Amino acid sequence: MIMPRGAGQLLLPANPFFIAFTLLLGLAADMVPMGRQPAMPDFLALILVFWNVHQPRRVGVGWAFVFGLLVDVHHGALLGQHALAYSILSFGAVSLHRRLPWFGTLVQALHVLPLFVLAHAVSLLLRLAVGGMWPSWWVLLAPLLEAALWPLASVLLLAPQRRAPDPDAHRPL
Repeated sequence: MIMPRGAGQLLLPANPFFIAFTLLLGLAADMVPMGRQPAMPDFLALILVFWNVHQPRRVGVGWAFVFGLLVDVHHGALLGQHALAYSILSFGAVSLHRRLPWFGTLVQALHVLPLFVLAHAVSLLLRLAVGGMWPSWWVLLAPLLEAALWPLASVLLLAPQRRAPDPDAHRPL
């Protein structure tokens, strides 16, 4: 099999408990009370997109919908606002999952940027449709920050899969 250009080594299978832990950690990061920060990146959306690209059979649109409902309930938002945005985001990420690993992380960040913009636009349009206020122009910065965090998320979330399958004393990695 020809290796993708962005992949330097074969990865071990992802641990389902690690996937669940990172998703719950992203949910907890989104639930930290920071006040009104419209430019704050959505960490759960970033982690959902990452696992949708790398493990589409384990983390799919259904999990995105469930996590979106949890975020809606926690934020007191319109029920289904984040669920719809996360579902659209996950559908787009799953549709990119075969193409994205062939590129380096910076090009991957450019590929997922329109997904983040679309998710924030859907959420914003739903909020405005039910009579919400325009948050500010800083809301346009959030998808850019999420795309900028993509390389860091790739390094951190793929780190457990890069360990040696049979470690020994002569090979430290």
